[in-house]
Amino acid sequence: MAEAEEALRTLAHNVRTARNRAGLSLDELGRRAKVSKGALVGLEKAQGNPNFATLVRLADTLGVSVSALMEGPSEGRVRIVTADATTPLWTGGKGSEARLMLTTSGPAPVEVWRWKLEPGEEYPSHPHQPGVVETVSVTSGRMTLVVDGIEHPVEAGQTAAFDGDAPHTYRGSGDETCHLIMTVHLPPGPAGTA
Repeated sequence: MAEAEEALRTLAHNVRTARNRAGLSLDELGRRAKVSKGALVGLEKAQGNPNFATLVRLADTLGVSVSALMEGPSEGRVRIVTADATTPLWTGGKGSEARLMLTTSGPAPVEVWRWKLEPGEEYPSHPHQPGVVETVSVTSGRMTLVVDGIEHPVEAGQTAAFDGDAPHTYRGSGDETCHLIMTVHLPPGPAGTA
């Protein structure tokens, strides 16, 4: 429980810092990110439990990566992250999940995610800021990637890349669990300043 409280305090500090850096009031951030002011006040006081979609909208609005909102200070030159040590940021009703493993530093950061999609379960994502590019590399099973309403089957051993500023959905296909590595390439600029 202490670990979850510490993570929430880190998130609260990082959201407040990014909001102040962007020069946004709570009202303005809430309006742009489509998050209630009450939820933002609670979040900045390390209260509540924001969902994955809320974190993505806040990160996009603030021009930072999701992990920039969640991580404490860097601990050295090499970071090794174990999947079991990261909390899923999204879980589906059938057992699907998404874990943000890490985000690289530098002017154009890259988020590295591990996803598990059960057959028939899907995660619809809202469009990201312009310049975001995503890749999905299926390591086992099959998925259907839906970008701008068009379905693209992606099988084990295949990688797909697409512009993340279009509506997109990840859906488990076939009859076995799909495992994939997803990367989110953030554009240089404000996102790289976190």
